[in-house]
Amino acid sequence: MTEKLYYLDSHLFVFDAEVLSCREGKGGWEIVLDRTAFFPEGGGQMADTGRIGEARVSDVHERGGEIRHVCDRPLEPGRYDCEIDREKRLRRMQNHSGEHVFSGIAHQKFGVENVGFHMADECMTIDFDRELSWEELSEVEYEANLAVRANVPVRAYFPEAEELAALEYRSKKELSGAVRIVEIAGIDRCACCAPHVSATGEIGAIKLLTAERHRGGVRLTLLCGMDAIDDYRRKQQSAAAISALLSAKRDEITPAVERLLENEAGLKERLSALSMGYAGLLSERYEPTEGNICVFDAVLSDASARELVNRLGEKCAVAALFLGSDEEGWRYIIGSRRVDLRGCAKTINAAISGRGGGRSEMIQGSASASAETIQSWFDKTRF
Repeated sequence: MTEKLYYLDSHLFVFDAEVLSCREGKGGWEIVLDRTAFFPEGGGQMADTGRIGEARVSDVHERGGEIRHVCDRPLEPGRYDCEIDREKRLRRMQNHSGEHVFSGIAHQKFGVENVGFHMADECMTIDFDRELSWEELSEVEYEANLAVRANVPVRAYFPEAEELAALEYRSKKELSGAVRIVEIAGIDRCACCAPHVSATGEIGAIKLLTAERHRGGVRLTLLCGMDAIDDYRRKQQSAAAISALLSAKRDEITPAVERLLENEAGLKERLSALSMGYAGLLSERYEPTEGNICVFDAVLSDASARELVNRLGEKCAVAALFLGSDEEGWRYIIGSRRVDLRGCAKTINAAISGRGGGRSEMIQGSASASAETIQSWFDKTRF
């Protein structure tokens, strides 16, 4: 059985080990070592990556007590230098230990249980079994960061059965056999198999990003340590760019955006009114006819386009409006008060290389035929 060095020292990144076996698997070559500091996926945390000799380790999993390192090449039996991707492991430990701090404080203050946890490269999610308000969650976040500042010790150990039976600890499921406990002094005690930091000061900032209702409880997204710093840097860069675009101070961009949206809403109203007026003027250019009227335009809004088709439909058999260009293609709205357009849609689409449908009075869709082809077809067609 492989000796699990990650249980002895979570900060062990370089070690040597003996290759006991190597066989080809679905994802690559599966290598078993006599001892390993590579953590296999478990407890909501992803597996470590790194190298064994010259072989690149992309995944690690445990099957039947055997820890298999998935590598990009085979290795002969022998002793090899091994190295874990340090930055990736450290960030995952920061996030996972931060999650324990956050969940432990939420449990102490509000009695919630952590019923789901998943860690990904972009963020991690926590599921609590009942809802908490944003104010309550912000209170937990603040106290979690106070716990980081206090730099209290984090201890991971396997208690004896008698000691374990007397312990109160958090666990998402019933456990049997040896149980590993991660204890954060005065803050949390939880069953967990993953590597953790040695003291809360290593976690760095704990930042709550979002909270949403989920299965009767709440799902949170959280970032800790360097991942939280990277997220803050990206948001600061975005805030700086928006600040420059709006000529507003960074702490005043919200009211600046609100003013911009108000102005945009006013402009949209004016544009809508102008577009409706344009549709009315355009309709007056066409005399009543027993045939069809076909119009091409590039500026009408959706509402004014339908208004134009309705007005033209009073003057002809079929009113067809095409919005766009030959280069980019056309969106069409076709209306009639005399013809069952739904019944004619297949024929129309075939003639104009289009697709679409709708009601008897109006159909909508897209077309790729040229304006010349479309105009010619509607000029000569009688419905």
